[in-house]
Amino acid sequence: MTTATERTGPSGRALLPPWEPGRLPEVTRALAGRADGHDRDGSFPHEGFALVHDAGLLTATVAARHGGPEAGLADTVRILRALGAGDPSVALVTAMTLFTHAAETRTPGWPAAAYGDLLDEAAVRPTLLNALRVEPELGSPVRGGLPATIARRSGGSWALSGRKIYSTGAVGLSRMLVFARTDEDPVRVGTFLVRGDSPGVRVEETWDHVGLRASRSDDVILDAVHVPSQDVLGLAEPGEIPGARPDPVTGAWNALGLTALYLGVAGAARDWLAGFLHERVPASLGRPLASVPRFETAVGEIETALFGADTLVDALAARVDAGDPEAAARAGAAKLLGTRAAVSAVEEAVRLVGNHGLTKANPLQRHYRDVLCSRVHTPQDDSILTDTGRAVLSRHEPATAPKGSRS
Repeated sequence: MTTATERTGPSGRALLPPWEPGRLPEVTRALAGRADGHDRDGSFPHEGFALVHDAGLLTATVAARHGGPEAGLADTVRILRALGAGDPSVALVTAMTLFTHAAETRTPGWPAAAYGDLLDEAAVRPTLLNALRVEPELGSPVRGGLPATIARRSGGSWALSGRKIYSTGAVGLSRMLVFARTDEDPVRVGTFLVRGDSPGVRVEETWDHVGLRASRSDDVILDAVHVPSQDVLGLAEPGEIPGARPDPVTGAWNALGLTALYLGVAGAARDWLAGFLHERVPASLGRPLASVPRFETAVGEIETALFGADTLVDALAARVDAGDPEAAARAGAAKLLGTRAAVSAVEEAVRLVGNHGLTKANPLQRHYRDVLCSRVHTPQDDSILTDTGRAVLSRHEPATAPKGSRS
């Protein structure tokens, strides 16, 4: 492994790890070898992030102007699909980190000093990032509402207090991007940059999920946490839905990136199924189940569905990178189609193998629990279908509505 002290730029600052996408198969295998243990005890996979960092994957979307590879969405989809096949908990926290760097690449917003410090840290060790937005009362900000987490003026800084739930990767985060409101009149909302090791930050172990257990999506309690006044992004008076819907390109990164992750999980389930069918030789049959037409057809159905979903995600990601607004607008629909294909594929694999699929000694039950988590990510199916339906209906709305058609 190359160390940061061996790799410095002209300024003397440590360079980011070289991006080595060719190592993805190796990283996937290594993550898969440890995933079951982390799932069983719900432990955070620190060594998995070290592998991802060493291959330059955690910083793949850092801008070229900062010495990064500036990977686009198409490459990010490839990364997350591979990591999802290995350990989706590692993949999910990696996704949040990649999305954060990608947003800064597209639309710089971080204070220069804060982002420079972040990159210095990322040059020498895994540096994980995530936006903490969900709260007990608020739910997801996409559904609307002001956060209860409050920032109060304290000299030349802010004092941040509140509780965030479902804080993916909480115990391992270097920076938490905390969505909060001020106590001013009029109130403002924004994202406060909080170091994970700041005094007043406490992680409460509340995560006891059936899937993505190693993601450690625990609660984060903030008790008068000091945030320098300049380390705030997008501080402004709230609109109709404060801080809610991301811009279309940001939404496309989230939708397509996470869909690829869960398609990776489904791909791992398919691969396990294929191996099982070759190894399973019932005495009454005298040959592997893989030779039985019924199983050949079922596996063909799974493969065809996953191939279609993978192809759709890859194609839309490339179009988003090319600046196609229609592709970004369709990303939500692709998430719905892709995650449904992933869940259905794993469900079918479980159905085909019966009790073996739900036995803890086999990974299929873990893949099934993990892939079900695809349904909770924003945008959720009801929002996607409502938005898609409204868009279609608005395109076909007559210039003058028929009399009596509206209440």
